[in-house]
Amino acid sequence: MRLKGMRVVYLIGPGFEDLEFYVPLMRLKEEGAEVIVAGLKAGEELVGKGGLTGRAEVNVADLKAEDFDAIVVPGGWAPDKLRRYEAVKKLVRDFYTQGKTVAMICHAGLVGISAGIVKGHEATGSEGIKDDLINAGAIWRDAPAFRSGNIVWGRVVADIPDFCRELVQALLEQKEKQPK
Repeated sequence: MRLKGMRVVYLIGPGFEDLEFYVPLMRLKEEGAEVIVAGLKAGEELVGKGGLTGRAEVNVADLKAEDFDAIVVPGGWAPDKLRRYEAVKKLVRDFYTQGKTVAMICHAGLVGISAGIVKGHEATGSEGIKDDLINAGAIWRDAPAFRSGNIVWGRVVADIPDFCRELVQALLEQKEKQPK
């Protein structure tokens, strides 16, 4: 329960990558974090690439970064859809500018690109977005998971364990810095 008292926004959209959604979400809950699933429409049930479903508990547009400690964006097809909405881009950008943890795995870097937060950072993700990240000013690094500033990066499904370790460690360090 090392993350007890921390609040995390977890984005969901149509075609989310099932494992990149559920495994880190469960890992965060296992550590005691409160995880709020946010989508484009509160109450909407969405289907992942592999057929699992997930439900948006709240609308992204109703959230403020200052009320949370971190945001996680899973991959799949969802990032390409979510990046089109100003409320999503603003929320991610607000977490980033407030120095809070922004975690992205696989295709989630597309949201980071559209939010304007990747320039100058080392970045990874699916090979399919390598050129997009580079063209947005990121420095490509082919590694399972790592941090660049307050961004936690994960490459692909096979790297979920590494991504979860980096994410939990980033949040633990962030928690240590918070006033008690």
